[in-house]
Amino acid sequence: MSKQSPPVIWFERLARGDVARVGGKNASLGEMVQNLAAKGIRVPDGFATTADAYWQFIDANRLREPITARLADLAAGKATLADTGEAIRSLILHGDWPADLAAAVGEAYAALAERAGHADVAVAVRSSATAEDLPDASFAGQQESFLNITGEAALLDACRRCYASLFTDRAISYRQVKGFEHMKVALSIGVQRMVRSDLAGAGVMFSIDTETGFDKVVLIDAAWGLGETVVQGTVEPDEYQVFKPLLDDRSLVPIIEKKRGQKAQKLIYATGEQPTRLVPTAKAERAAFVLNDAEILTLARWAVAIEAHYGCPMDIEWAKDGETDEIFIVQARPETVQARRAAGVFKSYRITQKGRRLVSGLAIGDAAVTGRVCLIESADDIGRFIDGAVLVTATTDPDWVPIMKRAAAIITDHGGRTSHAAIVSRELGLPAIVGTGYATELLHFEQEVTVSCAEGDQGFVYEGQATIEEEALDVAGLPATRTDVMLNLANPAAAFRWWRLPADGVGLARMEFVISNAVRVHPMALVRYDALKDEAAKRDIAALTAGHADKTDYFVDKLALGLARLAAALHPKPVIIRMSDFKTNEYAGLLGGAEFEPAEENPMLGFRGASRYYSPRYREGFALECRAIRRLRAEMGFKNVIVMIPFCRSVEEADKVLAVMAENGLKRGEDGLKVFVMCEIPSNVILAADFASRFDGFSIGSNDLTQLTLGVDRDSADLAELFDEEDAAVKWMIARVIAEARKAGAKIGLCGQAPSDNPDFAAFLVKAGIHSISVSPDSFIAVKRAVAAAERAQDEKEIHA
Repeated sequence: MSKQSPPVIWFERLARGDVARVGGKNASLGEMVQNLAAKGIRVPDGFATTADAYWQFIDANRLREPITARLADLAAGKATLADTGEAIRSLILHGDWPADLAAAVGEAYAALAERAGHADVAVAVRSSATAEDLPDASFAGQQESFLNITGEAALLDACRRCYASLFTDRAISYRQVKGFEHMKVALSIGVQRMVRSDLAGAGVMFSIDTETGFDKVVLIDAAWGLGETVVQGTVEPDEYQVFKPLLDDRSLVPIIEKKRGQKAQKLIYATGEQPTRLVPTAKAERAAFVLNDAEILTLARWAVAIEAHYGCPMDIEWAKDGETDEIFIVQARPETVQARRAAGVFKSYRITQKGRRLVSGLAIGDAAVTGRVCLIESADDIGRFIDGAVLVTATTDPDWVPIMKRAAAIITDHGGRTSHAAIVSRELGLPAIVGTGYATELLHFEQEVTVSCAEGDQGFVYEGQATIEEEALDVAGLPATRTDVMLNLANPAAAFRWWRLPADGVGLARMEFVISNAVRVHPMALVRYDALKDEAAKRDIAALTAGHADKTDYFVDKLALGLARLAAALHPKPVIIRMSDFKTNEYAGLLGGAEFEPAEENPMLGFRGASRYYSPRYREGFALECRAIRRLRAEMGFKNVIVMIPFCRSVEEADKVLAVMAENGLKRGEDGLKVFVMCEIPSNVILAADFASRFDGFSIGSNDLTQLTLGVDRDSADLAELFDEEDAAVKWMIARVIAEARKAGAKIGLCGQAPSDNPDFAAFLVKAGIHSISVSPDSFIAVKRAVAAAERAQDEKEIHA
């Protein structure tokens, strides 16, 4: 060994330019120790063996020639991958340590123990290949890691096994796919003081949304015990999302997602031959979150600092020490999938004519495919896999990669968004659904299914072949417009899919969608829980609200989190959230709702919208809605949120609603709060000036306005030909209210379907002077172009006039 290349280097003497010497993983650890400790980011102490040390071990045992010969036989088809890997690993495992190399490792381990303050310090022994963590190759999990290793002899044995893991079947296969020459890749070993996360928790985080590439959130997965269960996908972890732009304000808590995972197992320390063991978690652990809000925000701030230092999105592993309550970063590498995705073009998928829903889980990617199920329960049976099939299994590890890349889609029982199955599926560009719980029990071999990851955070498996419509959306070169073109959004789970669209904000976010899908409980059933008569509903509500001492807090928490994702998607642009606009029959369908809703002959024109908010029947429920909006704006920091009141029949009703809102901490004008009103009743047009004196803006709901202007039930099949948003009477109403709003200095927009269906209607709105048009995301590009064309035509007409 040359003096210029010592066999062991401490992390604090390494930097990211040292990949050739110590591999990507160890170079990154050194980079963080050197540059990020001043920002409070803790990295466990440790050292790395060098690539030169690996080659010294190989040459001391005369292994280059036999390894090269085995690989040549594999390339020539004279040997199988399994036989080749096993033979090479056996050669390495039977190798002897050169005395000076063993001494160097032993001396470093003794020094690490002295730094830690006790002999036989427990360490993690991790592989770090010199070709890993590159922009186009992650090598995720290709080599082995060994945890809770104590003593010099056990450390040297673990290091030898790390060297051998450079030639696992999966590692050989991955290098072949990526075009790396086997004998030009060396292995460095990171020896890092163990964090006692077996007594607390650990996990993975990304400084970007892994499914959409949305760059304003940090995604954190967390489970009890050592972090390998999260990486390997053997548990369903907690999932947290934090909104990065608001993290600098320490008075805010911009956590926009908190999902409690099942966390059925945890990996802990063991004694004897196996240094770790998998055990069931306690009932209390499964019911609790691994991290509190302060810890979530700390990790998110660290992710932002690490991303800023490296200048690219990052994939980070963290661990919490159960003895000291300190949190540490144990690995950081560049994110390799979304970072390479083209910014200007993305695909949109729409699923129609779909069969019965069979199973659901977390969606990985945003595509959809059909195919036949190939159910494989054990890695021993992967030889049975059929190319182009939908792989269904309990979980995957790197041994599965050779068949994963031949699959049309992947479905697993276990795992979260940072599991092995999720990471590899993203890298391969495959749709995957992970953490389904029961896919291996509910799906069967050769069953025809549709795998849909195109409907938001949740992925669905449907029976049979659905119709899949694929559209390439190119936002590059879209023309600028004076008229704002905004989005109609309802589903928080799908909101981040559209962040690349150059929209001017969200013109309509429907609160009732969040209530029906995320909350699921009638707010009055939470306010009056003790008096509920429906015992079955009472039991269901008790299960949903477990962990909330005050059941109304459940409503506020769930609603605020759901709305936060909508508010975050296009922040800091305005997001107009319409307060709940259920009809009584829809409210009655919520858990516990039947006891609080009257039976109406015509709910469309009944007890809905503004009339509910000040009524004794619902006033306390509306107060919970106001609390959620207040939390969204004041505690999370989404000041871009505008509140909108639906179906407000009179100015007197407007005054009552505004008074109730003020009582609940939402006073128009205070802390920049703007309040809009829907224009969907003829009285809103007739008295537009009076409404404008009470509200900051209008949003024309053209469906209801058409219904009430023409006297046509919009849901009536018999009257369908009469329901026309472009009827002259309707257009007169729209033009009139636009003129009145502009005269009063109030903003006015439209959130109906007509501009999406007909460019001429968009032109009519532009000519009438509308400020904004809000459309469904899949219509955005067409409407944006139609509006630009209408503005050009209008400008040319004025020039020639």
